[in-house]
Amino acid sequence: MSKLTQAAVIEAVRPVMDPELNLSIVDLGLLREVEIEEEEGHVTLGLTLTSPMCPMGPQIMEAARNAVLRMPGVKYCGVDLVWSPPWDPRVDASEDARAELGIWD
Repeated sequence: MSKLTQAAVIEAVRPVMDPELNLSIVDLGLLREVEIEEEEGHVTLGLTLTSPMCPMGPQIMEAARNAVLRMPGVKYCGVDLVWSPPWDPRVDASEDARAELGIWD
């Protein structure tokens, strides 16, 4: 079994898209933290949304959870919503995602 790492979890979640913006939740900076208990096969994601009223929140959370559960050695994946600090695409999104959103420095 390969070692379960934060980098591997992030890459597993990268294909999960925000359906309204059509950008990766990783590139948008919505994935805030990854906690791993490797021996137990437990992963917990700290995830924020573009707004507290995001209508696609439950679908995004479930897609992220399912992406992690497909990883070898993962038996459980929890997703915790993180609201502080609020998501700010100027700070949290990657340079490429900011460009896609039309946010220029």
